[in-house]
Amino acid sequence: MSETKEGMAAKKAANFDEWYTELILKSEVADYGPVSGCMVFRPSGYAIWENIQKATDAELKKVGVLNTYFPLFIPERLLKKEAEHVKGFSPEVAWVTHAGDSILEERLAVRPTSETVMYEVVSRWIRSWRDLPLRLNQWNNVVRWEFRHPTPFLRSREFLWNEGHTLYASEEEAEAERDVILAIYKEITEGLLALPGQAGRKTDSEKFAGAVATYSIEHLLPDGKAIQGPDFHSDGQRFSKAFEITFIDQEGKKQFVWQNTWAITTREIGVMLAVHGDDKGAVIPPKLAWIQVVMVPIVNDENKEEVLKEARRLAGLLSIGFRVKLDDRDNLTPGRKFNEWELKGVPLRVELGPKDLKAGQAVLVRRDTGSKRAVKSSQLEAEVGSELETIQRALLEKAKALLEANIHAAGSLDELKRVIADKGGIVRLPWCGKASCEQRMKETAGGKIVNIPFEQGSVGKKCASCGELAKMTVNYAKSY
Repeated sequence: MSETKEGMAAKKAANFDEWYTELILKSEVADYGPVSGCMVFRPSGYAIWENIQKATDAELKKVGVLNTYFPLFIPERLLKKEAEHVKGFSPEVAWVTHAGDSILEERLAVRPTSETVMYEVVSRWIRSWRDLPLRLNQWNNVVRWEFRHPTPFLRSREFLWNEGHTLYASEEEAEAERDVILAIYKEITEGLLALPGQAGRKTDSEKFAGAVATYSIEHLLPDGKAIQGPDFHSDGQRFSKAFEITFIDQEGKKQFVWQNTWAITTREIGVMLAVHGDDKGAVIPPKLAWIQVVMVPIVNDENKEEVLKEARRLAGLLSIGFRVKLDDRDNLTPGRKFNEWELKGVPLRVELGPKDLKAGQAVLVRRDTGSKRAVKSSQLEAEVGSELETIQRALLEKAKALLEANIHAAGSLDELKRVIADKGGIVRLPWCGKASCEQRMKETAGGKIVNIPFEQGSVGKKCASCGELAKMTVNYAKSY
């Protein structure tokens, strides 16, 4: 990576990987930790996560989900209780084997996910149908020791997330929750992060270890690869049978509960930065930005005090309704300040110079487009609010246009291979549902079926692999 200290050196279109790494570091969103694959959230990056967390948590509470917290360490005997689950996670588990110089009697897994530690305890809390539903959520960190190339936010060994775990008396109640949770995640990804996605069901080979079915929102990155966003898992009664989570129903019969799990992670921050960022640096949607508005006074020796006084007054007014930073540093030129705040992705800049002071105005500069316009100082608060809403909306519209422009169709394996090689993106193609055909698709173009979209279009009646009658249309892509 370039050693240039100020501004971006890499170009997004020319070398996405280098550009993305440089963006993360130079925008001061995150930094590398001393352990490979484990990163440091700098204040601006963590503030973004706090805003995601706050908004998601509020929506979950509205539908009756309760927050809780369970231990970080999981005894090996618990992790092994559900065979498919432990098999899926075994390669990624980090183990604690010693306490000081003493060897532990039983290995402890550092939480890769909390099903096993939670259900051992929760099984003691439920006796009858009156104890259900039980809808719990954790905000925590997990460790999955990925051996592939770690990338900040997108693929890290430790990440932050919400971890929803819900238990119901009937399959119908459990299934109904899927649309509720995915709707919340869609509102967060689109409404806050300005990120569209393709929602659908994972194939059996791609579903969460131990789940009956997995549903996901898939995003598309500028390099043409898909990446999984928030997900929802229908766990059926697999865990309840493994952990003896039972209840007495209204007829007095013993039953196993029906369960779901669901999550949104800090990966979304990386996707957001990758999709919206440009060659000047980060572009952060206003609803997420730790600083929404930066006020930059433009002064000289003659007008310094007068301009600064007005800048402080206007910044104070704006700070009532917005997250505002007054940059009154006297050791940097206005141009240097402009570049710094553009690099950090602050959505809106307000410039105030001596000419503006005389005209009773200020200049608004959008980070996403660079467009400028003068507004009356008396109307500044309303104009800033309007501009931020416009930026938020424009980022989502631009991202949607990018996604739609990169959804293609193919009706055969040869066509799939050609489209992936020439265009990348997400390819819609017909599938008969057989695992053998899914495998051939995977081998043909180096990607996979990322999900089966809820909204089923038709790109052909015959399976792209075997030519038999297709049962569904799938989304195929190279992915992270």
